[in-house]
Parts: sequence; structure tokens; C-alpha cells
Amino acid sequence: MRWRSMTETTNTVLDTAPEDSFYAVGWTISGVATLATIVAIWMFGI
Repeated sequence: MRWRSMTETTNTVLDTAPEDSFYAVGWTISGVATLATIVAIWMFGI
């Protein structure tokens, strides 16, 4: 991720680096796994 100036106008879709996409996907998978674990514990009463 690189720092951007406040005066710099860029298209955020074109300026998104591949690392940012992997970062977002990683957090999404982590969040879903956490929620699945909580629901499994709640449903099965482990």
C-alpha cells in the first residue's frame, strides 16, 4: 500500500494495488471463518 497525497486525484479502482485486494480477501475469509465458528459453537452447544 502506498501513501497518497490529499491533493492527488486518482480513480480508486485503477489505483488499487494487487496487494490491497489480497489483504481485503484475507480479512473477509478470516471474518467468515470466525462467524462460522461462533455459529457452530452456538448451534451444537460445544
